[in-house]
Amino acid sequence: MTASRKRLDPAVFELPVEKIRDGYYTDAYFNHARAALLADGRHPRVLMQVFQKKRAILGGMDEAIAILRLCSDGWDDLVVSALYDGDPVEPWETVLTIEGDYTSFAHLETVYLGVLARRTLISTNVRRVVEAAGGKEILYFPARHDHHRVQTGDGYAAHIAGAIGVSTDAQASWWGGRGIGTVPHALIAAYEGDTVLAARRFVEWAPSDMNVVVLVDFENDSVKTSLDVARALGTRLWGVRLDTASDLVDRSLWDEMGDFDPRGVNQRLVRKVRAALDDEGFGHVRIVVSGGFTVEKIRSFEERGVPVDAYGVGSSLIRGENDFTADVVMTEGKPCSKIGRRLRRSPRLELVG
Repeated sequence: MTASRKRLDPAVFELPVEKIRDGYYTDAYFNHARAALLADGRHPRVLMQVFQKKRAILGGMDEAIAILRLCSDGWDDLVVSALYDGDPVEPWETVLTIEGDYTSFAHLETVYLGVLARRTLISTNVRRVVEAAGGKEILYFPARHDHHRVQTGDGYAAHIAGAIGVSTDAQASWWGGRGIGTVPHALIAAYEGDTVLAARRFVEWAPSDMNVVVLVDFENDSVKTSLDVARALGTRLWGVRLDTASDLVDRSLWDEMGDFDPRGVNQRLVRKVRAALDDEGFGHVRIVVSGGFTVEKIRSFEERGVPVDAYGVGSSLIRGENDFTADVVMTEGKPCSKIGRRLRRSPRLELVG
């Protein structure tokens, strides 16, 4: 059977192969069960079936296959069938089957299930905000909210789900991209709070093909700062980023409070910045928003036609759970599973070569 799509090369994942083979990352009872079987000289041929219980966007499959390929005791004797990263999956749908001597892959269950759970969580969360944004750019910004060692796989999971940009080179490494970013608050502080000066110096350094985006909330006056930066940088300014903290009210809204929640990056603030830029001939300057954005907040902005060009989304994309389960459903060619589980064949699975 010919694969319909290309999978990532296992070498991309830089797996700690020897530690995985030794069961270092494995729940102890799997290691113990495998050791008991080997001591008894028993090598049961099983069919392991993997699924989860939500509508989801599959992530981590190429990584899971790499674990099986590089860390099992006999990949060539296993029959592995799987869906692809980025595939939509239904509750209880089989995403992966592994058939072969159980002792050759029993020590890998914890690892491949964990990979699928984590990456599918990211892919699913990102796809939800991509759909809510209606085609506008989603920038994946959770790097500062989690351990650095999850960045590579999470960034790829976000990429396959439709995120346009990621913030670190590590997140972009599996597809050969680069991290993107803005003129940060810290650089502005390094120039004693002068956003315009910081932006000018940044542009003097920046490569000509870099899209320059400047944070404009340092002085809590996003309308004024956006105009100041646009006047200073002209066509070199690609966009401004609104990032007002959720417990602050931007200065431009102080006279308008009363009939809406004025805190943080809100719809009224975005409209005021857009109108101010357009009125001075800076229609080319995009507006990026960030700070507490969730799928619900993005959907609300889009339903009301708020003039946002891109959404920067952070910690909400790594929250939640999307657990996977693996069950032996066949032993020695005969049905054998715990009560409530059974073989669920899927015509969508493709044999992994």
